[in-house]
Amino acid sequence: MATPNYGYEKRQKELAKKRKKEDKLKQKAERKGPEGENPQTDDAGQPPQDPSSAGSAPPA
Repeated sequence: MATPNYGYEKRQKELAKKRKKEDKLKQKAERKGPEGENPQTDDAGQPPQDPSSAGSAPPA
């Protein structure tokens, strides 16, 4: 009778666990995606600018 290959079994278990975790993260991202893609941007897709810091650089 052949002996069990515990290393192979462990590797398969780890791969299944990793796959399950990735699928879970993917589903979570899909649920979050449409409404909260990037709340740090304005309508034009640019990050909002702070008007007080617009001219704060000293002239060179």
